[in-house]
Amino acid sequence: MRINIKYFGQIAELTQIEEEYMECSGRLVSDLLETLNSKYDALKTKDFKIAQNQELVSAETELTGAEIALLPPFAGG
Repeated sequence: MRINIKYFGQIAELTQIEEEYMECSGRLVSDLLETLNSKYDALKTKDFKIAQNQELVSAETELTGAEIALLPPFAGG
C-alpha cells in the first residue's frame, strides 16, 4: 500500500523532509510506525500524535492507504 506521509514541526526537522510517499505492507498504523522507526532512528525517542485523513488515531488503527501525518506536541492552548 502506498501512503502519503506528512511531517510537521520537530518531526519534519528530524526527518529533514516535510512529506514523502512510502510503501507499507502492514495493515495497521503500528506497522507503518515500525517501518518509519527503522528509517528514522531518532523517531523512537520523540513523542508525537498520528493523524490519518486529518483525524487523530491510535497505533492499532487500520491503515486506509491515504494520508498519515506525524504531529509533534504543541505548546499553548
